[in-house]
Amino acid sequence: MSSFILVTNKPWHDSLFEWLNHSIPGSWIRITTPEELVIERLAEINPDMVFIPHWSYIIPESVFGNFECIVFHMTDLPFGRGGSPLQNLIAMAHKETKISAIRVESGLDTGSIYIKKNISLFGTAEEIFIRSSSIIGEMIKEILDKRISAQPQEGHSVIFKRRRSEDGDISKLTKTEEIYDYIRMLDGEGYPPAFIDTDYFKFEFTRASLKSNNIIIADVRITKK
Repeated sequence: MSSFILVTNKPWHDSLFEWLNHSIPGSWIRITTPEELVIERLAEINPDMVFIPHWSYIIPESVFGNFECIVFHMTDLPFGRGGSPLQNLIAMAHKETKISAIRVESGLDTGSIYIKKNISLFGTAEEIFIRSSSIIGEMIKEILDKRISAQPQEGHSVIFKRRRSEDGDISKLTKTEEIYDYIRMLDGEGYPPAFIDTDYFKFEFTRASLKSNNIIIADVRITKK
């Protein structure tokens, strides 16, 4: 029997793991910690493929050098190699993008591409990630059903820098839509929210809604420094 590994610790991938178990024949195992993603553990499982929909840790070369590892990157590669793809795209006013399924290699998002699928950038970061989960599931099924082989990336590469927590400061923004985009692109589990600092308080914003009269309504958490 074929065996596969899904590497993710994100709660929105719980349903993806269940769907894969029910929809694709084989033994599915989920890895959720860096301590499990090591050559010794994978050698025990001996998976046919390792799928990585969202992972914030280094993938050891001993792992991707010995097993076919496929990561899902939310840009139309080679455009957007690097960190924080979702946030960088929204900050650049993109309304949609592609999810690229690529083979993990030693370079930064330089691996050969299996397939790409479109995805809208509407909604909060968490809503987008939840929406991407079902798309990634279909991509995994297509890769396995059609036995798709990866092809080298083509085109001019553009590198994204990983965004820092201080980049969520919205105090200097001048457009309502920019403020709305900053709030929603950081509104997800594991991301520090958009904020404004004063001498005595920190204001953190979530659940933003942009109204037709150019007004934003949002939840705010106020913390005394």
